Amino acid sequence: MSWLNNVRNALAFKSKKDQPEENLWHKCKGCGQMVFTREMEENLYVCPRCEHHERIGPKIRFSQILDEGSCAQLPAPKVPEDPLKFRDSKKYVDRIKAARTATTEPDALLNARGTILGHRVVMGVQDFAFMGGSMGLAVGEAFVRGVEAAIADRCPYLIFTAAGGARMQEGILSLMQMPRSTVAIQMLHDAGLPYIVVLTDPTTGGVTASYAMLGDVQIAEPNALIGFAGQRVIESTIREKLPEGFQRAEYLLDHGMLDMVVHRKELRDRLAQVIGYLCGNRAAAA
Repeated sequence: MSWLNNVRNALAFKSKKDQPEENLWHKCKGCGQMVFTREMEENLYVCPRCEHHERIGPKIRFSQILDEGSCAQLPAPKVPEDPLKFRDSKKYVDRIKAARTATTEPDALLNARGTILGHRVVMGVQDFAFMGGSMGLAVGEAFVRGVEAAIADRCPYLIFTAAGGARMQEGILSLMQMPRSTVAIQMLHDAGLPYIVVLTDPTTGGVTASYAMLGDVQIAEPNALIGFAGQRVIESTIREKLPEGFQRAEYLLDHGMLDMVVHRKELRDRLAQVIGYLCGNRAAAA
């Protein structure tokens, strides 16, 4: 081995050793400014400079919304993982394994029991980091299980949506989750229980076309992208330029598709207020 290779190896070892265990800085996707990671965490992952709401996963969302010590995560349902034996540039099972490694979650939707300022709730959270939060058999089954848990507990079902739509690797089986989720919501209504939706960035495709837009109360985070087809697809279809801010939460609120847009700092209190209005004393923790 030459002296040059020895130097390279030594430098590589030194650079790895000197790297900090945690990334101290976070680059805001809204304004592009560098923010201390701890400052972002303390600010609920909202940029203190531009108020951009970063995408967050289920564990962080549970900790932000549910009362401390009340969160009890529901077990993930078991479903066929590759019913169509699908493969594109990679095997579908390999994509699932990679997503599980990256997120440490079993799939794109997790449920938990808990309380919000003393009000009992079953809460579901979609994780966009898991294959774009795409809706497949596991997501559909988790949604149904979440509704069933809410019915058993006689409390509302609250879901935070974040998805690129149906999971193409499961074909028609993923699209079947749209009517399944609709039937589950009707079961919740038949039991006299509220269904509350919080739309986060982004919520699109088949998720928007089903359970994301069927809430008794529709809430969204600021500037969340919400829609079915993409803006470029719509413009090329209708051959017209869409208005500025089209498919953003504030535009949808102005045009009657949402009930409210709520900042993340105010979301917990607002959800408790809504549940209190809809359920009264029934929502109080036992």
